[in-house]
Amino acid sequence: MDPISQATVGAAFAQSIANKNNIVKLGIIGFLSGLVPDLDVLIRSSTDPILSLEYHRQFSHSLFFIPFGALIVALVIFPLVKRSLSLKTVYLASFLGYATHGLLDACTSYGTLLFWPFSNERVTWNNISIVDPLFTIPILILVGAAIKTRKRLFSFFAIGWIIFYLSLGFVQYERTLSAANELAYSRGHNPQRLTLKPSFGNLILWKSIYQHEEMFYVDAVRTVQSSTWCSGESIRIFDYQFHLPNLDKDSQQRKDIERFRWFSQDYLGFDKEKNLVTDVRYSMIPSQIAPMWGLVIDNQRDTNEHAIWWTSRGLENRQLDLFKEMLSGKKCGSSFLF
Repeated sequence: MDPISQATVGAAFAQSIANKNNIVKLGIIGFLSGLVPDLDVLIRSSTDPILSLEYHRQFSHSLFFIPFGALIVALVIFPLVKRSLSLKTVYLASFLGYATHGLLDACTSYGTLLFWPFSNERVTWNNISIVDPLFTIPILILVGAAIKTRKRLFSFFAIGWIIFYLSLGFVQYERTLSAANELAYSRGHNPQRLTLKPSFGNLILWKSIYQHEEMFYVDAVRTVQSSTWCSGESIRIFDYQFHLPNLDKDSQQRKDIERFRWFSQDYLGFDKEKNLVTDVRYSMIPSQIAPMWGLVIDNQRDTNEHAIWWTSRGLENRQLDLFKEMLSGKKCGSSFLF
């Protein structure tokens, strides 16, 4: 998730072991510990666009690295607070803050290597958006109240909100999954794979992607009292023979595509206009395919050169208006009673 969410969740859990004399310091330690795993974004290359994708949410986010990551944080912080806090207390606060990070990231659709080094599977529970103010703002308020009043009761309220909201995300996921399957069946499709992800900042409007034969079908599903859907777009699944028949099999660009396939959990499409291999999971509007990022492939490049990384320029005003209409239910009409 976004850094503010990660930091405040870490602070809430660290405050849960505090007393009125150290609740501020432990909150700060938890806040910093909740941020540290994302220092892996510093692992990048100016020539290799996939390197940062491979290492972000990798070892630093693994469940097995938590004790070591927390120890590193504790050893850095302890000299600054050793007059008022024991190393044991600093380590425990660091552990609680650090441990929340990978688990919270796994709740999003981006993918987290929770079981590294024993598995390279990107764990994605898809029960919360990467950025969700409705989740984060109450935690911020409650953590701030704990600091102001020196009462950790507010920290427990924050933890309760975290558990409730993430649980609500799982409930919404299951309700939306039923509607997405029903939508596919209504078209005479039997989904070979189906993935759902909440759209930006909410648990109401979801993006549905499913595979039928050689196509991906993308739709938006709005789930409140019942589920309604906004029929979307479809795209042919990326295929070398169909899309890039002349790409050298031993080229670095082809290797980059395979690395990108792993990152995108094999949800690859292709934009012929841009000669772009895309990640179908992500778009600004949940019913659309227009990609947010991808790899530009150039057959004229040297076989040892990497593909070019491409990102979208952002959300236009007309797209924002469309998103608001879909979220409010003005654009989604057909109903499923789930």
